[in-house]
Amino acid sequence: MHNPGTDFKMLLLIVLVMLGGCAASPQDLSGKMFIFPQESNSHYVKLITTKQLFKTITICHRSFSDLKRDYALFSLATPSFSNDFLIFWDATNKELEAHIRDRKAEYGGLDYKLNTWHAVCTTWDSDSGLVQLWLDGQLSLKKFVTTAPITGDNIIVLGQEQDSHGGGFNAKQSFVGVMSDVHMWDYILSPCEIHKYVDELNFSPGNVLSWSALDFNIVGKVLIDEKMQTCH
Repeated sequence: MHNPGTDFKMLLLIVLVMLGGCAASPQDLSGKMFIFPQESNSHYVKLITTKQLFKTITICHRSFSDLKRDYALFSLATPSFSNDFLIFWDATNKELEAHIRDRKAEYGGLDYKLNTWHAVCTTWDSDSGLVQLWLDGQLSLKKFVTTAPITGDNIIVLGQEQDSHGGGFNAKQSFVGVMSDVHMWDYILSPCEIHKYVDELNFSPGNVLSWSALDFNIVGKVLIDEKMQTCH
């Protein structure tokens, strides 16, 4: 005998499967920024990519903060390495640090000021093992970190520094301020392209993460607002 209840249950199951398979659509955040309004170990933005192997990387982002302590600007972790690709401001030594596969390159003597928009671009090539950092369009020396490719299930976080895969957050390393224009490429951006990014000219958006088509999840108190503009 036909049971209408069975049909309803099957229809409900199909709907739930369809809803569960629908990912959030990437958003165009052009002209906008993330606001990280308070120190915490629970507020962050998770950036989503399906790519799990990186032999070359360029990451660019803009940030503005008045913090006088250490904080993370970009944190990519895998099960093997919590600092698989980390950009970190060390306030004690007044240096930006690039960590790849838990190996660190330090960049001191930079004009990194409080309450100022800064554009930071970081490149790394596993063939040579060299990392290079650009601050506001000014290049720094290339330094050796590692030739091991980044591989594995990655979790990318803005606003916190991962001491474990997707967690281990420390409020005293959290970012408080605003961040915008986050892009990631799986190749080395040319100096001309980096300058185009810094000067906010027409450039090729990131093919791994793109601010104009960003797939992300906000966890906790992180807000989206119009980007702060300077009036002339």
